[in-house]
Amino acid sequence: MELNIKPSKEACGAEVTGIDLTKELSDTEVESIREAWLLHHVLSFPNQSMSDDDLERFTLYFGSFGDDPFIGPIPGRTNIVAVKRTANEKVPIFADNWHTDWSFQENPPAGTCLFGITIPPEGGDTLFANQHMALDMMPSELRDKLEGKKGIHSAMIPYSPSGGYGQKDKEMGRSMDIRFSDEALAKQTHPIIREHPETGRKGIFGTFGYTIGIEDMEDQDAMQLLIELSNWQSQEQFQYRHKWKKNMLVMWDNRSVLHKATGGYQGHERLLHRTTIAAHQAK
Repeated sequence: MELNIKPSKEACGAEVTGIDLTKELSDTEVESIREAWLLHHVLSFPNQSMSDDDLERFTLYFGSFGDDPFIGPIPGRTNIVAVKRTANEKVPIFADNWHTDWSFQENPPAGTCLFGITIPPEGGDTLFANQHMALDMMPSELRDKLEGKKGIHSAMIPYSPSGGYGQKDKEMGRSMDIRFSDEALAKQTHPIIREHPETGRKGIFGTFGYTIGIEDMEDQDAMQLLIELSNWQSQEQFQYRHKWKKNMLVMWDNRSVLHKATGGYQGHERLLHRTTIAAHQAK
């Protein structure tokens, strides 16, 4: 089979066919996928009947496993979590706000892999927003406000005991194995505008939610700027809407895109298995 990469014609994203991810990949195949991933930021691989072993093996081609805090792994595994929702679940959709995965860590994950197991017949799209494009097209007056600034990142809003996925959410019956903790109160800073560690291309890193403030700015001023940035970086012109199918793997570059879940499948079960790719280590 010959690797075929079909761009989405949206702000990012491409579909990859001509490869079987249930088998070991050659160095050439891995390098071709990495090049496409860095170029398109989001890759989808349809018609892949992958096992959990296959998912883990694929992940490790691109780095070591990342650390997944606040979500318990599936039984028998250490590095796979289940993103799931039962047909009659009443709690809010998980991860339906713009974010980049675990940006509150000192070394956030380079990428995320998500494999569709049970996919509803409608709804459940994932939205991605290209943060290189958002920076390239940003008005100079907004960019000037952000240059040299560091965002303050924290998991407190979603994952603290009083947070969105805290005790009250658990009592409402969420099916995901979310493990809220006071550890979510920790803070970490990252440049708002930074270079991609592999390509060197500048982009925006993070958004309001995990980003709760800006270093050396008053809270009110920082919040106004974060809201202005959020409104800019999430515009439809920067987006790719991904529609899921059963046995589809999607991998995305957390250093290049924001993403968010959507609903629209009430009455249907949804199950995907997820791994994260640890931060890139320069050779």
